[in-house]
Amino acid sequence: MTSRTRPDDAHPYLRAASAGIRHHTRALARSAPAASAVVDRVHLDVLHAHLTALHQLLDQLAESARPPHPAAGRHLATAHARLWQATAEVHSAFHLLPASTSDASECHPERLPEGPPVLTICQRHLAAGHIVRRKTTPTDLNRPHTTACVR
Repeated sequence: MTSRTRPDDAHPYLRAASAGIRHHTRALARSAPAASAVVDRVHLDVLHAHLTALHQLLDQLAESARPPHPAAGRHLATAHARLWQATAEVHSAFHLLPASTSDASECHPERLPEGPPVLTICQRHLAAGHIVRRKTTPTDLNRPHTTACVR
């Protein structure tokens, strides 16, 4: 008898994160008329944090898959590069949205040990970018999706 985990029980935290995203997507769909009020810098900051965490996971999976399964490792490395592109676009969108003018979200660096909120997304993005530069070439980032077999 093997000690394999049932698929239902495998990776519970990752499954919970996916369920949370599905729930959030459904909640946004229900509030479609007020969609313009939903997208703000805080929303994009949280999404950016999720994408960078997923980026780190894909990086680790690609590294561990490469030696025993080179083709699967290449696909995961391509997903890693494409996810970086999505992360970079979310970061750019964050900076294009206007800063909130309410006093509640006003920046008070003296109260935040990690610095102003706008810097935390930038710090996270720079840290993820360091990994990308170490493992990916600019050509790989600009190349169209080409991991599929050509016949």
